[in-house]
Amino acid sequence: MACATAYNLAKRGMKDIIVLEKKEIGNGGSNRNAGGVRQSARDVRELPLAMYAVSRIWPHLGEELETDVEYVQRGNLRLGKTEAHKKILEAHTAKSTKVGLDVRMIDGEEAREICPYMSEEVTSASWCPTDGHANPLKTTLGYYRMALRLGVTFITGVTVTGIRKAHGKARIVQTDDGDYEGEKILLCAGWESRKIADTAGIELPIIPERNEVLVTEMEPEMFPVMLGTADSDFYGHQSKHGSFVMGGNSGIQQYYSMPDGAHHPTGPLTAPKISRGIISYFPVLKNAKIVRSWAGYYDVCADKVPVIDQIPEVPGLYIAAGFSGHGFGISPAVALAMSELILDGSSHTIDISPLTYDRFRAKG
Repeated sequence: MACATAYNLAKRGMKDIIVLEKKEIGNGGSNRNAGGVRQSARDVRELPLAMYAVSRIWPHLGEELETDVEYVQRGNLRLGKTEAHKKILEAHTAKSTKVGLDVRMIDGEEAREICPYMSEEVTSASWCPTDGHANPLKTTLGYYRMALRLGVTFITGVTVTGIRKAHGKARIVQTDDGDYEGEKILLCAGWESRKIADTAGIELPIIPERNEVLVTEMEPEMFPVMLGTADSDFYGHQSKHGSFVMGGNSGIQQYYSMPDGAHHPTGPLTAPKISRGIISYFPVLKNAKIVRSWAGYYDVCADKVPVIDQIPEVPGLYIAAGFSGHGFGISPAVALAMSELILDGSSHTIDISPLTYDRFRAKG
């Protein structure tokens, strides 16, 4: 979010942009997700971002960033085995089609025509032909390099500890390496955004949730589609070079130890659960060898969609956080919307009004 927004701001001529990063560029969620670029099975409040990104940005993003972002647009199958699964998929599909998304329900036989390697147990699926996947790390680094070229300053290895106001406005970013001052401050630090926002008197309803990703050895080309399930057993795809990149969680991640900010440990329960889910849908992969795995943290918002807003109570403070595991695919559109919000006072290209901070206010 930071690299992409900085690039969009610089592209429009904004000067003196500084990006502060706790570790190195791309260390957090930017390189810990499975690379889904999907519109299907999203909350309708964030669908405008997803649909705009897929139709207007992703198809030419690699060319714009002069980087092979490994974007593949070959569709998304979300799979089900039971009547309960089918009802979940039908509900998602009905909501999405109402706002114009090209997604439909198909039966197991049609799903196997699209992807012949799946189990006969699959009886239903939702199919969105315009969904796809890309390489998160390459995309992040592409935005980073282009932002650098346009004059953006990146400072890594500094930990933001707070935001201080001056004359009623957010003005100073405090770090363990000194203070940085600016007229406008964008906070997009994943789940750590909550404690930073708190220093400015803003309560973000965000919690961390650990997920893990497995990578297999290179396999023969089997299917290019993005995959998910109604039951969230796993999600992922086959990469450009043949490895399968599949993610998920244990279902009991809320009981894991809280992260200390320095380590992202994998757990003993998650990889076996993801593997069992994969094998139950794709028995052909039962002998695939896992070569590595990693963990990362979703910044889960209370209602599972992000806060993308200028905070009225703190002029000068902008927030893009709480993406709840859905952030990578919409990040190019979020960056566009955020750049317009910062420079023009509103996002006039994409409607982000349902994602404002004040949706959490008590109504009365």
